Amino acid sequence: MAEHSSPIDRLLAVMARLRNPDGGCEWDLAQNFATIAPYTIEEAYEVADAIARDDLAELKDELGDLLLQVVFHARMAEELGVFDFGDVASGIADKMERRHPHIFGTSQPNEGGAIRTNWERLKAQERAAKAQTGALDGVAMGLPALLRAEKLQKRAARVGFDWPDETGAADKLHEEIEEFADAATPDDRLEEAGDLLFAAVNWLRKQGIPAEEALTAANRKFERRFAGMESIASAEGVQFDELDLQAQDDLWNRVKEQEKARNA
Repeated sequence: MAEHSSPIDRLLAVMARLRNPDGGCEWDLAQNFATIAPYTIEEAYEVADAIARDDLAELKDELGDLLLQVVFHARMAEELGVFDFGDVASGIADKMERRHPHIFGTSQPNEGGAIRTNWERLKAQERAAKAQTGALDGVAMGLPALLRAEKLQKRAARVGFDWPDETGAADKLHEEIEEFADAATPDDRLEEAGDLLFAAVNWLRKQGIPAEEALTAANRKFERRFAGMESIASAEGVQFDELDLQAQDDLWNRVKEQEKARNA
């Protein structure tokens, strides 16, 4: 392949070659925005996973995979004559400069919460320019459900639709638990389960706890402890899945105690 002036130019050329109908990759040529979108989401999660594991070598690789997704989408748009990678890069640079007038403009740095207020005002102007005039417009459908619920609630709170303190959110959570218990049909239970989760997210938000982050941490803890139970069972020469629930619970408590001892 010919020499290129920068690594990004080389990557753009690689993607153009893969998407070239004359000798390109059959799989890459068959893709479209919708088929690539799940990979884009997956790569973003793998970036987050590398960060959570503090694996910077892996983070470099995963950021490359995520960048490839941007290049892939931009190449398909270029083929349609809509925009190209340069437009994407210029657009985000323009947006960052526009949203930071105290850095790139003539205004002076603000004190207190003025910068945040200005940021939100500029974002609101951008949504209005896209005809997103409702308070909830523009919250991405592809976000994880817990994270999207929190974002919807924050948007509603900006226009005053929010409990003044955590008491109202806690009362609503208890109300939703009762309504779930009273649900009679599978459809009703599904709906009430959603309401219950939404209320739980709201209650946690009022306490400054991101629900998505909290559940992610709980998942990791469960995985770690479950692996610990399996390890103990194996070391003692027993099959974990052959133990009764009481024996498995005893192993769970042993793992918890081991963790406490290590963290003491």
